[in-house]
Amino acid sequence: MRHERIAAEPAGTGLGQPVTGADLLAAQLAAAGATHAFGIPGGEVLALVDALGRAGIRFELARHENAAGFMAEGLWHATGALPVLVATLGPGVANAVNVLANAQQDRVPLIFVTGCVDQALAESYTHQVFDHQAVLRPLVKASFRVASGTEDLVVAKAVAIARRGRPGPVHIDLPISVAEACTLPHVAPMMTFAAPAIPADLHPAQALIAAAQRPLVIAGLDLVEQEGGAALDCFLAGTGAPLLTTYKAKGLVPEGDPRVIGAVGLSPRADAIVRPLIEAADLIVLAGYDPIEMRQGWRNPWPAGKPVIDIVAEPVQHGMHASSLLLEGDVGTILTRLADGLPAKATWPGGEPAAIRQAFRAAFAAPAAWGPHAVFATLREIAPAGTVATADSGAHRILLSQIWDCDGPRRLLQSSGLCTMGCALPLATGAALGSGRPTLCFVGDAGLEMVLGELATLRDLRLPVIVVVLVDRALGLIALKQRQLGLARAGVDIGETDFSAAARAMGGHGVAIEDRETLAREAQAAFRRDGFTLLACRIDATSYEGAF
Repeated sequence: MRHERIAAEPAGTGLGQPVTGADLLAAQLAAAGATHAFGIPGGEVLALVDALGRAGIRFELARHENAAGFMAEGLWHATGALPVLVATLGPGVANAVNVLANAQQDRVPLIFVTGCVDQALAESYTHQVFDHQAVLRPLVKASFRVASGTEDLVVAKAVAIARRGRPGPVHIDLPISVAEACTLPHVAPMMTFAAPAIPADLHPAQALIAAAQRPLVIAGLDLVEQEGGAALDCFLAGTGAPLLTTYKAKGLVPEGDPRVIGAVGLSPRADAIVRPLIEAADLIVLAGYDPIEMRQGWRNPWPAGKPVIDIVAEPVQHGMHASSLLLEGDVGTILTRLADGLPAKATWPGGEPAAIRQAFRAAFAAPAAWGPHAVFATLREIAPAGTVATADSGAHRILLSQIWDCDGPRRLLQSSGLCTMGCALPLATGAALGSGRPTLCFVGDAGLEMVLGELATLRDLRLPVIVVVLVDRALGLIALKQRQLGLARAGVDIGETDFSAAARAMGGHGVAIEDRETLAREAQAAFRRDGFTLLACRIDATSYEGAF
């Protein structure tokens, strides 16, 4: 793991020269690996924004705090930089509630710093004042209120908590007087992480693996965070097991590899195809599998008594599934230890994994007709190796996540725990800012309308993001569910926005598209363009019927 030692000297000051509390806090964030902070400034955080610049942390303006938090996450995925969100008091904090909940459910170590008035003032001054900590505590791993002299200590504790076990958000409330008060620099606290735990006795798990003739691995979010792709690859080689992944774990092993069946957990069609493999397996190894991504079909998904080894970063009493053995710690290291000394052996003598992989691919192959399948297949052919894509929530995400092959981890970013709309554009913004490379953003028309102002952020940052809008004039997934339930259509239809004109008005290139040839030509040009491009792909919402 990166940034395991946290210590800092206040930046931009000479020895013995006074610094502000905000300087101490900012310097510690920089030492912990922060390179950027995202948000919207207000009077209560101006001292902090100023101090961030002195510490070498660029403050990036977003158009909404919720989007700013997703930008911080996107940057974290691209570079590993500590994700930092800054908001002023009151409405700034309230606007960020959704992205805090997302960080909790999608395991993002987001540090959320908020400005607040001093406690004595809050007793008699009520404008925009509410208890930030009371609102946020259910959504964060911890919440701190900084006192004078504790600025850097609080950050060190917050970062350690955010990164420990399963990552998650931590909140820091910074009173104005503490941020602005002058103090002398001091030796900053040091925080060290304990070495990742490895269970002392792996023999029971090794015995199950050695005896298995039809092993199956399901990999998930814990392994992505612990950068365990190489360990997973070695484990598959040693056991002969095929691989299923959650959506977040796509690309841990490149999906062109014949051992990879595909991603599961949201598409009923995909889940039905792999069900025989789960039933036939005589051992299931859960490699960092976090069931927070999965739907109700993954409650108790294997028969009682089936041998299951559950390897997790941190145990959660979720009740989603049972296991024979629970191994907690560094998932990649545990996989490596389990694979050590395994003799090469043939598994799955009936060849079931290859047949199911073929059926999986065929089920989501693009038809000749224009529609969402064609959009995704065309862009997958054109996008260079290593391209990062983001997906918003909606019908398009379910289909895209089955069609889009990932050639590495963190190559398809999405909100899969909370499944929040409006995430794809800011995720792509942060990822492109970190990589400097063209980044794809897939979003529905309703989702884009939630964050349309962030096109201006792309313009201001001059980022090469390619925004692919699926224009079907509806909340397609909700309309589909209404039809399946026999309910009247209500609250799902929207008017058609001229997104290509909006993109041009905001300083980008925009074009409306209704066929493969135009899409291919415009996409190729977009990957060569310095600024952002918006491709408004008009499709029929009924194309999703039966697609996943």
